[in-house]
Amino acid sequence: MSISLTPDQERFIQTKLQAGKYRSAQEVLEIALRLLDEYDRAEAEWVEDVREKIDAAISASDHTPPIDGETFVNQILERFEQAQQTQA
Repeated sequence: MSISLTPDQERFIQTKLQAGKYRSAQEVLEIALRLLDEYDRAEAEWVEDVREKIDAAISASDHTPPIDGETFVNQILERFEQAQQTQA
């Protein structure tokens, strides 16, 4: 496989090589691809975690009686006021 780099990408790689931290363009690309793989895995784990939390919230809401908006907001304000009093 051959790839084409933009001038900015080439400059970026050259800068890394000139700094002496990497021995070759191939090493820079290998590290970049490994990091991309780690990023993709972390993103997939995050999505799965969010899905599990959403499912848990839906399940919990199935067992919780509905509440009107005004009551909900008032309860939040009460908790906020209690937290402020505790910190004071």
